[in-house]
Amino acid sequence: MGKLADRAVVVGLGSPIMSDDAVGLRVSEAVEALGLPDVDALQEAVGGLDIIPLISGYRHAVIVDAILTGAHEPGTVMIFDMDGFDCTVADAPAHGFNLATAIRIGRGMDGGSMPEAIRFVAVEVEDLMTVSESMTPRVAAAVGPAANAVLHVLESLRRPGRS
Repeated sequence: MGKLADRAVVVGLGSPIMSDDAVGLRVSEAVEALGLPDVDALQEAVGGLDIIPLISGYRHAVIVDAILTGAHEPGTVMIFDMDGFDCTVADAPAHGFNLATAIRIGRGMDGGSMPEAIRFVAVEVEDLMTVSESMTPRVAAAVGPAANAVLHVLESLRRPGRS
């Protein structure tokens, strides 16, 4: 069984040139700017199985991404565990291969290097189709609250006796 570093990773997913799809990247950058000593923040334009090497070896992982369900107002920040995220995105995977399924596959192939706990912070978006380096106003305004949600998740994962 592999040894996990006593660190967390925040992986912001998205495209910097596809309007609201950049929200995961911007949230990860905001967390990175805090300079937390035991947190690595990454900004990546990957999906599916490509997430596995990014989170391997960390005790905790938080994945931040855009989500378009149509069930919430743009800018709504949501926190999911793997099962909740899987149910929410089952019909509309954001990056080709459902991330929750990819993580389950990684755990099945893994020698103990997958994180003990993985959470998702998702921001309901409005526009994933416009080529633009600017996000829509409501999604841009959600970057700070989503970064706070990531910090809340990290705190809860570190708490002894967490669920």
